[in-house]
Amino acid sequence: MKVRPLGDKIIIKRAEAQDKTEAGIFLPESAKDKPKEGKVIALGNGLLNKETGEYMPFTVKKGDRVLFNSYAGTEIKIDDEELLIMTEDDILGVID
Repeated sequence: MKVRPLGDKIIIKRAEAQDKTEAGIFLPESAKDKPKEGKVIALGNGLLNKETGEYMPFTVKKGDRVLFNSYAGTEIKIDDEELLIMTEDDILGVID
């Protein structure tokens, strides 16, 4: 199944959680934080400009690695893959 985001929505695949710390200590599942970065998988049409009736383009593009806050977006599960749907306002920055 494929999902196409609508309007100003973006689909992001969250990065994998780290299994161990920088010091080499392995973390149990309960101690792992959800990563606050991910990869842009799909984009909607953009935000609709009500004055002109045209869609404004996104500043991110498909394939970008982005940062977002812990509670950004809505978690969904499609074909056993966990994804996030959020707006561009929820994205804090792009990782180069």
